[in-house]
Amino acid sequence: MGIEWLVAYLALGAFVGFFAGLLGVGGGGIMVPILTTLFAAQGVPREHLVHLALGTSMAAIVVTSIASLRAHHKHGAVRWDIVRGVAPGVLLGTFGGTFIASRVPTTPLAIFFGCFMAYVALQMILNVKPKPSRELPGTVGLAGVGGAIGVISALVAIGGGSLSVPFMTWCNVKMQNAIGTSAAIGLPIAVAGAVGYLINGWGSGGLPEWSAGYVYLPALVLLSALSSFTVPVGARLAHKLPVATLKKIFAAVLVLLSTKMLHTVLSS
Repeated sequence: MGIEWLVAYLALGAFVGFFAGLLGVGGGGIMVPILTTLFAAQGVPREHLVHLALGTSMAAIVVTSIASLRAHHKHGAVRWDIVRGVAPGVLLGTFGGTFIASRVPTTPLAIFFGCFMAYVALQMILNVKPKPSRELPGTVGLAGVGGAIGVISALVAIGGGSLSVPFMTWCNVKMQNAIGTSAAIGLPIAVAGAVGYLINGWGSGGLPEWSAGYVYLPALVLLSALSSFTVPVGARLAHKLPVATLKKIFAAVLVLLSTKMLHTVLSS
């Protein structure tokens, strides 16, 4: 690996870690578009571009989720009752979702990713307010929501923040608590997703050297090296910045990166 790739992966790790702490996301919405572009420049076969980006992103989210979880837990922002309720559904949904994603060709998968991120960005920009009377569902309802979050998270390699934060704020959970709780939910999503992509990509031809299934190990190590240091910085800002600012930052980043990813895939 050339020095330029080493620097690129380290910089991406620092960038992703900051936003993971700031927004309670695993960073997949940021990592997948950039990794897709980097892998294309490194000559990865087109049919593996998005799958390798998804799998590597999921594996990297394990590290950022742990760091983000610890940072938000120190602020007392994690609702562990919600985490326990959604965890079983999240584990099953994410693991199963990787089997679906691995069988979808690169172009449709990239288009789904771009459309989903555009939807999330629009939701954040419009700043839709929750109904005052809405409450969190019971145990079965939370498990069902966890399953749905897990499946979609596997298809777009997100830590669940793009779904769980809007869901929790819709159910009148305070924004800072929703962000912190989302960081905790991201850990089981990342573990189940990483294992699923490793299994589904195992033995696939044309993958780069040092790949374990759909996980590119050099990128994983370099991304993880810096992200754990920048997560606490973002987490501290999350408890100081206004909610509207957080949402606008999130939306702008998602739209720009998703557009870049679609351009890379469709023009290759």
